[in-house]
Amino acid sequence: MTDIEKTSRYDVDAPSADGLDARLVVQRGSFRLDVALTAAPGDVVALLGPNGAGKTTALRALAGLVPLTDGHLRLDGAELNRTPPESRPVGVVFQDYLLFPHLTALDNVAFGPRCHGVGKAAARAQAAVWLERMGLAAHASAKPRRLSGGQAQRVALARALATHPRLLLLDEPLAALDARTRLDVRAQLRHHLADFEAVAVLVTHDPLDAMVLADHLVVIEEGRVVQQGTPADIARHPRTDYIAHLVGLNLYRGEAEGHTVHVDGGSTVTTSEDLTGPVFVAFPPSAVTLHRDRPTGSSARNFWRCEVSGLETHGDQIRVALGGELPLAADLTTVAAAELDLHAGAEVWATVKATQTHAYPA
Repeated sequence: MTDIEKTSRYDVDAPSADGLDARLVVQRGSFRLDVALTAAPGDVVALLGPNGAGKTTALRALAGLVPLTDGHLRLDGAELNRTPPESRPVGVVFQDYLLFPHLTALDNVAFGPRCHGVGKAAARAQAAVWLERMGLAAHASAKPRRLSGGQAQRVALARALATHPRLLLLDEPLAALDARTRLDVRAQLRHHLADFEAVAVLVTHDPLDAMVLADHLVVIEEGRVVQQGTPADIARHPRTDYIAHLVGLNLYRGEAEGHTVHVDGGSTVTTSEDLTGPVFVAFPPSAVTLHRDRPTGSSARNFWRCEVSGLETHGDQIRVALGGELPLAADLTTVAAAELDLHAGAEVWATVKATQTHAYPA
C-alpha cells in the first residue's frame, strides 16, 4: 500500500458514530471503582472529584492502561475491553504532556499517524496541518525544551488529535500551566474541543476548567458517582460538601416543614421554597451579612450566633470561616472586615435573607 493510499484510508475510515458506553469496575486492594459513563459524539465529559476519588483510574481504564475487573467498555458499538491500548481509537493528553524530548514539535505530532501505518512524509504533512491549526506552525522545528507550557500543551493535543481518535482523554490538561497562560490555553482548548466530533473525557480538580470546557460533569467520590449533570445544574444543586465547596456554596441537609428547614445538627433555616421532607438548602457566602451585635429590625429571616474560626483572602474579598450554631462561610469586603474588627475567636451574628437561600429535595 502506498503512502497516499495509507493516508486516504487513515483519514476517511471511521466507526459508526455511537459514542461511549462504559461501566468501569476496577478493584485495586481495598479500593473499588464502579463508574458508569455514557456520552454521544461531540460531548465533552468532565470527571471531577477529590484526590484519591478514582478519576485518574477511570481515565486509565478508558485508555486500556488499567484492566477492568468487571463491567464493559464500548466505543461506537465496538467492545474495547480486550483491545490492546495501542490498537484503540483513543487519543490521550497526559498532565505532563510526555512529549518526546529528542523530537521536534512536528515529529512529535507525526508520531501518532506513523504508529497507525502512515508513511513518514504523509505523517509529517498531516502534522504540519495540525500545528497550523494550533497556531504553532512557526514552532514546527522546535524541540520540547524550547516550547512554553502553553505551546507544549497544544503540541500534545495536536499529537492526540492527529490520529483522528473516537475518544479523546485529557488528564489535568491545564494543571502544569501558570495562571496567566492557563487563561489563554483554556480558551483555545475550549475552541478545539467544540470542533471535536467524537467523545472527549476530561479529568480535572479545577471546577472552572470543568465548567468552561465540559457539557456534562460526573462527580466521583470514593470510587463512585455521587452526582452528574450539566455544569449549571450541579452548580445550582450540589449534593455533597465537596461539590458545594467547589462551587462556593454553604450547603446543609435537613428536613423541611413548609418554609422551615431543620438542619442536621439542630439549627433551622428559613427558605423561600415551600417543601416537605428531606432537602438540601444552600446559599452563597456573599449572601451572609455579619454583625457584632444581635441585629434588630433586620429584614433577614435567618440569624445565627457564630464565632470566627478563620479568615483568608478570597479574590478581592475576605472569606470568613464561622463556627457556632451553624458552621458557614461569609464573604466580606476588606473594609467591612476591618470595621467589624474580625479576628479568630471573635463573636458575631450572621444573617441571611430567606430569598437568598435555595432549597431542593435531597
